[in-house]
Amino acid sequence: MQIIGHRGARGEAPENTLGGFYYLQHLGIRAVEFDVRQLTDGTLFVMHDDNFLRTAGKLSSVYSCTSSDLKHYDHRAQWKNWTSTESTPLLSEVLTILRDFRHIEVEVKTVKDTATAERLIDTLQQQLQGFEQSATITSFDEKILIALQKQNSHFQRGLLIEDNIKSQAIEKAIKYNCSRIGWKDTLATPDMIELSKLAGLAVSVWTVNDVERAKILQDQGIDGLITDFPKTMQQQLHVLG
Repeated sequence: MQIIGHRGARGEAPENTLGGFYYLQHLGIRAVEFDVRQLTDGTLFVMHDDNFLRTAGKLSSVYSCTSSDLKHYDHRAQWKNWTSTESTPLLSEVLTILRDFRHIEVEVKTVKDTATAERLIDTLQQQLQGFEQSATITSFDEKILIALQKQNSHFQRGLLIEDNIKSQAIEKAIKYNCSRIGWKDTLATPDMIELSKLAGLAVSVWTVNDVERAKILQDQGIDGLITDFPKTMQQQLHVLG
């Protein structure tokens, strides 16, 4: 089982920031999950929310920005003791830190329509060149997975599940030629984990911050434990990412 840092290491460092990814790297963990969005000018950047309020304390939409605007937001709103400024990172900047990572889950956030999905996936695949062995493109949004199929993507892909649709989730993952399924923790029952593995799918579970729960999932044979607290999990489970 790999320990996978959630949005870098969001419980131990500002989420989805260069500082957070460097922090994870310094722990010796080489597996990470983060979120990707695309601006209207085509720029891919790393951020979970569609606005800057929670992480940067500014009430504005990310989609009103140009790529140069992203640098004006400091994502330390909840990290007053974090010493370095953490502006919104471009995907290209994040990838320079992750070149020696063994597993990268790139979650593409939901998009408005098929054309937007296809445009984003085209740009994403270009930027992920060289990461074919480590990167898995994941999404809750089926439009993203359809775009990957349409473009005959050679990147691995994964379906993320937050609704309790049980084995239908596995059927969908197979339909979209996924190699991985990402179960929300409360949905990751022993039966669903077993059925996923029988279907040939690698299993990630998110977001697991309780050590005892992590130990149970480890015993059940999951492949990736997505956690906000990678250092804690590393120390308690005695495994590396």
